[in-house]
Amino acid sequence: MALLIWETLKEAITAYTGLSPATFFTVLALLWAVYYVATSLFGSSDDHNHQRSRAFEEEQMEPLPPPVQLGEIAEEELKQYDGSDSKKPLLMAIKGQIYDVSQSRMFYGPDGPYALFAGKDASRALAKMSFEEKDLTGDISGLGPFELDALQDWEYKFMSKYVKVGTIKKTVPATEGDANGEASGAAETDAKPAGDGPSQSLVAEAEEKPSTADTKDE
Repeated sequence: MALLIWETLKEAITAYTGLSPATFFTVLALLWAVYYVATSLFGSSDDHNHQRSRAFEEEQMEPLPPPVQLGEIAEEELKQYDGSDSKKPLLMAIKGQIYDVSQSRMFYGPDGPYALFAGKDASRALAKMSFEEKDLTGDISGLGPFELDALQDWEYKFMSKYVKVGTIKKTVPATEGDANGEASGAAETDAKPAGDGPSQSLVAEAEEKPSTADTKDE
């Protein structure tokens, strides 16, 4: 029975492939060997990539430390939280309010699309959607209504997504009112000696009166 099946198989191989059974099985063995080598090579590469992606996911899933409240700090101090030091939180400010954006390091961290905003008050740049160095400032004077609306949307987004950890210390310049006050104070001081004038003249008049009376008696 088995011999009959084998004879039938050989006839079918020869009829459909035009090859002898020995050649057919040789070609089949070579194809299987090539397939085995190819799967071994590409399979190991896929495993390596899978391991790398898994390690990256695990790294991303590591819990972040709780945000640290900084209080009021100078704008110069904020620059040290730009993500260059991985041990420090990643901070960014909008309209003088500082937020911890460490959870979005892929966007605001080094090599991220918005990395230049980190460690700064980028209010003007966000309002204008600008990536120019001159716009990386908290000065929003001169912005139009559409730009202010865009900035307001960014602020709402940050307020709802990130934790506020501090504010930027504002430097208060000397005002014109203070200068006027100092000038008026100086004027009052200069005017005081003039106030003593009338009293001195009265004394002089009093001294002159006896001499007039003496003249009449003579």
